[in-house]
Order: sequence, then C-alpha cells, then structure tokens
Amino acid sequence: MIDKIKSERMDLLFEAILTLESVDDCYRFFDDLCTSIELKAFAQRLHIAQLLDEHRVYSDIVTDTCASTATISRVNRSLKDGNDGYNIAFKRLKEKNLI
Repeated sequence: MIDKIKSERMDLLFEAILTLESVDDCYRFFDDLCTSIELKAFAQRLHIAQLLDEHRVYSDIVTDTCASTATISRVNRSLKDGNDGYNIAFKRLKEKNLI
C-alpha cells in the first residue's frame, strides 16, 4: 500500500506534519487541511484501533464509537496485516503515558 501513495507531495505533507510542535499546532494545521468530517473519521479510526488493541469485541466497539462493522473490520485488517502504523503510534503514546 505504501508504494501506491508514495510521492514527493506525500513526503512534503508528512514533513510538514513532522514540523508541528504541539497539539495546538496540529489543531490549526489539520483544521486548515481537512474537513471536520475527515478529522472525525481519523479520530474514530484511531479510537477503534485502540479498542481493538485492548481486545474489545465488535459489539462494544459499535456501541462506543457508532462506527459500522465494515469500518471496524477495515481497522482490524490494518492492525493485523498493515504496516504497523497503529502499533508504532500506540507504543509511543504508551511510553508518554497518553493512553
């Protein structure tokens, strides 16, 4: 999948994200970059991944997040067969005691 999206423009996007120094910087940047619906979808997927990582069952996740089972399945596939992106983020968030 990474090869499908890799480009100079994507590199620039990710480099820009890496320059952000605070949560407030992130709010400002992502509010300019994305719609509120897109941002809420990103946050929902991260929350779903966290719940799956905690071994919560689909029915509880549907109740907690109002996500469809299709979205939960997509996130679950990424957790199991993806590029370890969620796992890298969770490890670092846990090291900082943020989750």
